[in-house]
Amino acid sequence: MPRRYGTGTRWADMVVHRGVAYWVEVADDRTCDARGQIAQVLAQIDATLQAVGSDRTRLIQVLVYLADLAAGPTLDELWDRWVPAGHPPVRATVQAGLGTGCQVEMVVTAAVDEA
Repeated sequence: MPRRYGTGTRWADMVVHRGVAYWVEVADDRTCDARGQIAQVLAQIDATLQAVGSDRTRLIQVLVYLADLAAGPTLDELWDRWVPAGHPPVRATVQAGLGTGCQVEMVVTAAVDEA
């Protein structure tokens, strides 16, 4: 049975099933530019991974939604410093209409230890 965390009427903050965690990150501070928001989201992913007993080497997939693909080179610059050598996840990047002030949204899939 999937375990759901932070459930509301529309979504859960995270779902864990059979050793895989699924969640979404958006920047806590949406007043920042794309660079600032991307850096925040990557740091938030780190915090979530730590909270579930995982790390960047266990990332499976990250789907990146950018409000403007012009931020792609910035994403790649920050991403390349963030992803551990030899452990890149599957990644796709697309442009999308995001909520007010939101420059980036990342959908994350990572392996975690079963509780």
